[in-house]
Amino acid sequence: MSFDNVRGYSTPGRVSRTPHVSGTRSVVQQLGPRPDGSIPFSVEFNPPRDAAGEARLWRAAREFERLHPAFVSMTYGAGGSTRDRTIRVTGQLARETTLLTVAHLTAVDHSVAELRSIVGAYADAGIRNLLVLRGDPPGDVLGEWIKHPEGVEYAEELVRMVRDLGDFHVGVASFPQGHPRSTDLDQDTRFLVSKLRAGAEYSITQMFFDVEHYLRLRDRVIACDPIEGAKPIIPELMPVTSLRTVQRAEELSGRPLPAKVMERLRKAAGNGPDEDRAAVRACGIEIATEMAQRLISEGAPCLHFITLNFAKATSEVLANLGYTMSATPAHA
Repeated sequence: MSFDNVRGYSTPGRVSRTPHVSGTRSVVQQLGPRPDGSIPFSVEFNPPRDAAGEARLWRAAREFERLHPAFVSMTYGAGGSTRDRTIRVTGQLARETTLLTVAHLTAVDHSVAELRSIVGAYADAGIRNLLVLRGDPPGDVLGEWIKHPEGVEYAEELVRMVRDLGDFHVGVASFPQGHPRSTDLDQDTRFLVSKLRAGAEYSITQMFFDVEHYLRLRDRVIACDPIEGAKPIIPELMPVTSLRTVQRAEELSGRPLPAKVMERLRKAAGNGPDEDRAAVRACGIEIATEMAQRLISEGAPCLHFITLNFAKATSEVLANLGYTMSATPAHA
């Protein structure tokens, strides 16, 4: 088994769909140890809805530049002005910062022609790293999935489409507890492996709050296909800062938080008419730090944080882990 510049390895007897991509940094290339020996981390942003939200995003981006993440990703806002703003801001992050920028792409409500056009717009902005997802029905994570009449049905198809369009690096989503639409964990694992075989170089998990779920996901993928199981599975974390963000976390993941986690957060909130937000926030930072420490000890290749476009909570977790902020961003 030998190293190559995109996937990190090549395997005799299997034809890779991952071509040599000259001059383009990939997520996988960013996953080596940092100069101080720590593992890489990355962060997720959301498309801002207005000028104030855009200003907040840029403040967070500049803060994270000084912590040198391996990459940043921008979730996808579909439809009209939201889509246009997403593409514009994602392109600006790629051009105007030192951050390796990954654009999300979903199949929701898009024809193949529209998807090709969006990929082209990202390419024009200098973005060659895409996180490809089928996506959730608008407004309801657990709602019925309805394929666009001229679109694609599965994320695997979208991976192949993007790879066939040119020199792109592609990641996909993985689900530690299984996707809500999968009949069981074995089926869910096969779906992930099919996306990896189609040309995805890595996956980023859905948010979770029990590290055992992540570890068992790794085990399942390796058991299903040892070759594809060698590709990085990046765990996604979100520091809880209030009971309101608990609700948001459950909406994003489609799963309730583990009972032990909720018990700690509710205890911190207290019994008064209003939650003790400072105590809940401190508890959420502590839980995220504990999870990160366990993931590091278990060999996770990177820590990926949902930020909701704020830098402070994630920065505090990173500080607890020993990551330090530099005076200025690194040169691109």
